[in-house]
Amino acid sequence: MRWAGRIAVGLLVLGAALAVAFGTYRSLVLPRTEGALTLAGLHGEVSVERDADGIPSIRAGSARDAAFALGFVHAQDRLWQLETHRRIGAGRLAEAFGEPALETDRFLRALGVKRAAAAQWERLEPRSRELLQAYADGINEFTRAQMRARPPEFVLLGLQPEPWTPQDSLAWMIMMAWDLGGNWTTELQRLRLALRLPVARINELLPPYPGEKPLVTADYAALFRSLKLDAKLGAQALAAAPESGIEGVGSNNWVLAGSHTDSGKPLLANDPHLKLSAPALWYFARIETPAGRVAGATMPGLPQVVLGQNDHIAWGFTNTGPDVQDLYLERIHPAEPDKYQTPQGWEAFERFEETIRIKGKPDEQLTVRATRHGPVISDGGAGAGLTGPASAPAYAIALRWTALDPDPGTMEASWEMTAARSVDEFIRATARYVAPMQNMVVADRAGRIAEVSAGRVPLRKPDNDLKGQVPSPGWEARYDWAGFLDAGATPREIDPPRGWIATANQRIHPADYPHYLTGEWAPPWRYQRIAQMLQAKDKYSIADMQAMHADELSLAALPMLPLLRQAAPEHPLAAAAQRELAGFDGVMAADKAAPLIYWAWARRLAHDLFADEMGDAAWDASVRAWREAMQEVMQKQDAWWCDDKNTPAVETCAQINDRALARALDELQAAQGPDVSAWRWGRAHQARSEHRPFSRVKALARWFELRTSVGGDTYTVNVSRVTLKPDAATGELYLDEHGPSLRAIYDLGEPANSRFMHSSGQSGIALSPHYRSFVERWAKVDYAPVWAAPAVQTLKLEPAP
Repeated sequence: MRWAGRIAVGLLVLGAALAVAFGTYRSLVLPRTEGALTLAGLHGEVSVERDADGIPSIRAGSARDAAFALGFVHAQDRLWQLETHRRIGAGRLAEAFGEPALETDRFLRALGVKRAAAAQWERLEPRSRELLQAYADGINEFTRAQMRARPPEFVLLGLQPEPWTPQDSLAWMIMMAWDLGGNWTTELQRLRLALRLPVARINELLPPYPGEKPLVTADYAALFRSLKLDAKLGAQALAAAPESGIEGVGSNNWVLAGSHTDSGKPLLANDPHLKLSAPALWYFARIETPAGRVAGATMPGLPQVVLGQNDHIAWGFTNTGPDVQDLYLERIHPAEPDKYQTPQGWEAFERFEETIRIKGKPDEQLTVRATRHGPVISDGGAGAGLTGPASAPAYAIALRWTALDPDPGTMEASWEMTAARSVDEFIRATARYVAPMQNMVVADRAGRIAEVSAGRVPLRKPDNDLKGQVPSPGWEARYDWAGFLDAGATPREIDPPRGWIATANQRIHPADYPHYLTGEWAPPWRYQRIAQMLQAKDKYSIADMQAMHADELSLAALPMLPLLRQAAPEHPLAAAAQRELAGFDGVMAADKAAPLIYWAWARRLAHDLFADEMGDAAWDASVRAWREAMQEVMQKQDAWWCDDKNTPAVETCAQINDRALARALDELQAAQGPDVSAWRWGRAHQARSEHRPFSRVKALARWFELRTSVGGDTYTVNVSRVTLKPDAATGELYLDEHGPSLRAIYDLGEPANSRFMHSSGQSGIALSPHYRSFVERWAKVDYAPVWAAPAVQTLKLEPAP
């Protein structure tokens, strides 16, 4: 048996060697956070003090050195995240992830984000150029001289970090605008629906804002039929494009004047609702220079605090959601396909040659084009759906979008906003801001509060009878933009008598506002709930702000509950389900069964009402909950929608309601067992912070992906968007992948009381204790201090001689 002993000894030695190797790698890959480092490119000494949560306080002698140091600490903690941001902006994902990312790369190359970033760089003012370059230098100095081991993602994928450029920062800023603006997807959705349904029915599926009538347009269904468009038009572009305009991606913010707070000074709260990722999009930092202090949420890839507080003001954003994207059908010359029709005749497409590198495959050569309106996004994925033979399509699709304009006003405005010393200064600074348009609440220590919706809004001509609702004929001049709304004419509110301001992506202006921003506001349920809570008492504390952040009452559910309680299918679990629903008050608590029953029924009901009329392709492509349309149909008992067109029988709304609950109960019984009282919303509704790309690798997902059970839903103040389509990798339903990426409360009277929290942890290195250290605190609506946190580690950054 000597051989057995030898094998055992060998295994022990091997295990010990692997443990030593792992320990050595871990010690090398984690950043140095104490001692001193000598860095080329730094002009003066910088102190980086980290607290127990890994949040750095950067003290520098100049704004330029502060930007350098921020780039350096971003690289220390979030190097893989920077790599993915750079590759997304450049359309270089397939080079790292292989052929599955090719379609996205094609779309991003067609969109031309890097070309737009390069044009914006050329127009930046010298100060912005200096700070962006310093930030890039800080990132690159880390990877060049201070990176002792590559983070795990680089090792597992066989990649080396590449230099960061200032244009990469501008490209990432454009991509964040993309994430928050999705009107183009709704335009394509209307086009596809118009080839099956009349405009009146489409307006029922996509109803106007409560209290408003549908926007009056030309009969675009007849227009598209006359153009002989194919129902697949744009389908590939939708599938290939990075997510944008997802329902539930929005935000909350509110601000109270001192007349309504315990301290007598303003309180400001903010929680942006974005894609949950591992690590989070946000990285907390405190920055001090001779010009002053600022602290809050930075974003790896950008060289400033995006949301936060300085010595004089605090500010927070929500998405306005304006219609700043228009699609154009460009008619291609039938005999000369390098030309397209304009109001003045036929003109040549602008052409760009792109080389896409694909891991494990030969390079792909791609020609992308642009028209007078903008990039031809059909070159990045929609070609197979165009009318006519694939070799000679009749139309292309071009995108006009404010964020692709060469004006770098958003970056220029950001410096001035973060340095503002009063509400008035902040509002003046926003005049240069371009995209994404945001509802910005701001308060100052003098006690003033305000909201300004900042961003560039296109003006459409009076004879534009499509009003940006659908792709427009690009050869007709009446559909071209006619300039932009004056920056001083966007919605705003300053020191209102009621003493508070709140926004939650609802219609931000009164009904008599003279300018058109959009017809696609988010439904007002979150805003209405915030308003209810802000009107419930006279004085508010930080604890009250925290309770509002945690609120899980879904006003959207309340009108639907009577319909659900009327459902009476012949199902063995129906009675038990109705017992759980009997006391359900719309609070989407994670430890209850009723929210799960409600959402499973709503999901089935929406499908049974609308999928047959929409068609399988349109239904499968949609990520909406169809909540407003569902309520209208069921309350009106609209027989046309309720009838299932796929069966010979004529179904009633009551039958569809019963069927939806029966199918929901079958689904939940299979998922959580036959005991209805033991079902739990939080068991299905888990906040999942996706890791790129290892969430899609089963063996690695448990180490890189972050999960926790949550309550709430798409329409609660404590938002947690309910995903209604099965996850592509796991088949799971009801995951929460978009939520409060950040929560913050700022006290203008006593800044030491200000607090914040994001959804993961400060580190992007999965082996770090700070990779997931915020997850449970975030789920519990807990916070870390914005300012008052003692340093536990100090790193001195010294300039090279």
